Amino acid sequence: MMPFTYHRAQDAGDALRLCTQPGARYLGGGTNLVDLMREAIEGPGMLVDVTGLSRDIEERADGSLWIGGATRNTALASHPAVRSRYPVLARAITAGASAQIRNMATVGGNILQRTRCTYFYDCEGSRCNKRNPGQGCDALDGFNRGHAILGASPGCVATHPSDMCVALAALDAVIHLQGARGERTLPITDLHRLPEDHPEIDTLLEPGELITAIELPALAFGARSTYRKVRDRASFAFALISVAAALELDGDTVKDVRIALGGVAHKPWRAWKAEQALRGQPATAESFRLAAEAELAAAQPLRDNGFKVELAKRTIAAVLVELTEIKA
Repeated sequence: MMPFTYHRAQDAGDALRLCTQPGARYLGGGTNLVDLMREAIEGPGMLVDVTGLSRDIEERADGSLWIGGATRNTALASHPAVRSRYPVLARAITAGASAQIRNMATVGGNILQRTRCTYFYDCEGSRCNKRNPGQGCDALDGFNRGHAILGASPGCVATHPSDMCVALAALDAVIHLQGARGERTLPITDLHRLPEDHPEIDTLLEPGELITAIELPALAFGARSTYRKVRDRASFAFALISVAAALELDGDTVKDVRIALGGVAHKPWRAWKAEQALRGQPATAESFRLAAEAELAAAQPLRDNGFKVELAKRTIAAVLVELTEIKA
């Protein structure tokens, strides 16, 4: 048994003050952290409950959407502005977990969840650099069917598990943070880091920093967006490949596009190369396929997951074709 103390933060300042103590961790819905505690992967000495902080979802005058960090996933997915203006986000959230988990999970906690790599969770029998730096990575030569094909390193080939974060990456979401040195913002595409030599470090957050809000910039073509998740079973498995995309057309030409991938890397993967390849090109299946090939050219599959390369290309192209058929 791991003893710990529990405190419910009254506001962001109270949360920051409590989390300066050694071994303190923020607690949202607990859908990831409590699992890690049960498995003895993490053992915080104090839990600071931040679920009582902002849950507001506010439409702002500049067209952006402001989402409190403690907003429940269910509330975000069902919000009228999200469903009408950013359907890719609503679909990603509902594809991510059962209703019971969505009712508990917070937006801030979802963003900060850790990998579901089997070797990361196997404390007794597996080596894992993310869990114990310098120990080695058994996934490299083990069963790695679900692991990364982009941005991995010899130290870690785990993938980021969040569906919601893939949609947020495609939407250029901005994360608002508050910490000991004050307030700052980070694009979500910069928040999570690739493993490199320190796979145990998941994000660029400073110690004790708190996610206070997520900002979705106005996106004129956000209504023409969707999320597709390819998985081993329909009932809430983690993604083998997922694609979040939004498409703006000028007649039969791609005027602008946003694409992000899940299930392929240590972080939600923004497909910058595919986007660049598509702007100004005909909105055809052939163009979509060529753009997908440009993005996946850097893929480095492992023994068991080479199928992900072709699967990602086909899913990107299929999602974009689907978006051309949506009436703006």
